[in-house]
Amino acid sequence: MSQEMEIVNKLMSSIGSGKYNAHDRLPSENEIADQYNVPRITARKAYERLEELGYIYKKHGKGSYVKDRYQQIELVLTGDVSFSQKMTEKGYNFQSKTIFCKEIKYNEKIYNYLETAKEDKIFKVGRLRYIDHQPIALHISYVAKSVFHDIDEVGKDITSMFQYYHSKGYTEFISKPSILSVSFPTESQRKLFNCPFLIPLLVLESGCMDKETGKVLEYLKIYYRSDCFSYVIQ
Repeated sequence: MSQEMEIVNKLMSSIGSGKYNAHDRLPSENEIADQYNVPRITARKAYERLEELGYIYKKHGKGSYVKDRYQQIELVLTGDVSFSQKMTEKGYNFQSKTIFCKEIKYNEKIYNYLETAKEDKIFKVGRLRYIDHQPIALHISYVAKSVFHDIDEVGKDITSMFQYYHSKGYTEFISKPSILSVSFPTESQRKLFNCPFLIPLLVLESGCMDKETGKVLEYLKIYYRSDCFSYVIQ
């Protein structure tokens, strides 16, 4: 194990055990360098890794402090209420921006999920979600043109898919089984989220169905910044 990772692991353990509480000031880089008998650059890199992982934050000219990980947004992972509604009801300064709406090439998995024919056209609509102007989640909805005939025309103006579904006469929803996984952000995702490489993304794959008819409305893939949320699975 490298000296840098040894320092990272020791400090993570100290934070996890309660030795350091939220907003406590951590030892300076010089103090860490002396304690572990390493160059100061090694201590600095260790703190940079901890900041990327969401354990600490820095105050310019004052040092490094423990991040309050309990101030993360509590998110109930259900598909019957929109993300926009969940955030608005919690009182957050929430915004949603549609960043693309475009037709996809044939993808067997997505077409099968949507229970649609190969000749159908599938569009993906991407919305970037913000809390206090910070991008925290990317929602990508895949929908069939045979179900939503104007999706290619209005897709770029949709900020809430649930509101769009309501406008089409679908009022109650149920979720299809969900899959959770973890990935690290690609270069394009890092730019979207304005986040470093080491912060993992929680990836949720699910779908939305009309409760009354059982019709599949969308295949949904969501990327959440893992350092911004705590998750409740019902």
